[in-house]
Amino acid sequence: MAALDGLRLLAALMVVFHHYVGYGGGTKPSDSAWGRPASEVFHRAAGAGAYAWAGICLFFIISGFVICMSSWGRGLGAFFRSRVMRLYPAYWFAVLATTAVLVLWPVVREPMGVHHVLANLTMVHLGLGISSVDAVYWTLWIELRFYLLFALVVWKGVTYRKVVAFCLLWTVAGLLKLPMLDTLVMSDYSSFFVAGLALYLMHRYGPNLLLWGIVAFSWILSVQYAVEHQAQINPALGRTHVPDLNIGGSHLHEWPGVLLITLSYLVMIAVALGWTARIRWRWLTVAGALTYPLYLLHEVIGWTFLRLLHRHGVQPWVAVAAVTAGMLGAAWLVHRLIERPLAPLLRRGLDRAVDQLRAAEPPAARLPLADLPAAEPATVPRPPVRESSTV
Repeated sequence: MAALDGLRLLAALMVVFHHYVGYGGGTKPSDSAWGRPASEVFHRAAGAGAYAWAGICLFFIISGFVICMSSWGRGLGAFFRSRVMRLYPAYWFAVLATTAVLVLWPVVREPMGVHHVLANLTMVHLGLGISSVDAVYWTLWIELRFYLLFALVVWKGVTYRKVVAFCLLWTVAGLLKLPMLDTLVMSDYSSFFVAGLALYLMHRYGPNLLLWGIVAFSWILSVQYAVEHQAQINPALGRTHVPDLNIGGSHLHEWPGVLLITLSYLVMIAVALGWTARIRWRWLTVAGALTYPLYLLHEVIGWTFLRLLHRHGVQPWVAVAAVTAGMLGAAWLVHRLIERPLAPLLRRGLDRAVDQLRAAEPPAARLPLADLPAAEPATVPRPPVRESSTV
């Protein structure tokens, strides 16, 4: 679906804009692209960039939509292989490349020790209490936990009923906010994934009151998240005054973040209802392929080169344009030289591992037809599949 690829790139560019133009100036102004408050560098544009973190929320909604779409009719083994092949090759390269840049040019921060870098390669380092080589990896830890939860649905076979039940149970579990479960339930972010899952069901089967209710309730929870999140990040944006350091001020309002999240919901509703089906520009497919490597590479590496260019007298907007173009070019190279060659190798290795695992089981213990499409629910009539909903 070309529209989704375009939206993914839009979300990534929003995050890039946030980190390059809107971020920095809090209690650690050195830990940013410019080494001083972004509002001193870009003035009014920094105010707009301060809200572009909402691109992450659009990412999460798209993730719920795409995971439901791509796992339909697949077994747990296929689901596991697809996630490993999609996430790890570019991620491994990004961890090592970011570390190399910090070793060569430690102008933004010092490189981590070898044991921390090795832990980062697992992608579960935050669960072990180890900091990230690049702060943007926090979203991957959230994505991994979403995959773990949705794997329960894939294990039993993805159907309309099961996805709806999953959405309802996850929403209720998030509302309970039980400390012992919240690490897995992720109550702050679950509404975005739930909305994406419900929107895919709407796309596949058509809208109904139940699905509209799930999306609307998720939107309300997402609005609450936007209000709370903006208040939390204001210090990092230099928007909360710190008297002892004489920095900050000009508190940011919450409504622009709420507006951006609402627009994210509206544009995904348009996709779900098939209003974007005529968008088939080929370049959007390429754009979608660049999104993940761009997201992984842009922050610390981008900050390093922005700082170096700024020290040599390059104007801030020129530096931002040059570094953004460079990050897009690097993302294309990672896709062509890292992701595409390594994905088939990983697939073959994982296929052999799964085959050996199944061969080691006694025949009676094997689950026949584990990777065949799950049966459609008899109570939910399936209309003819629109051309835009083909996978």
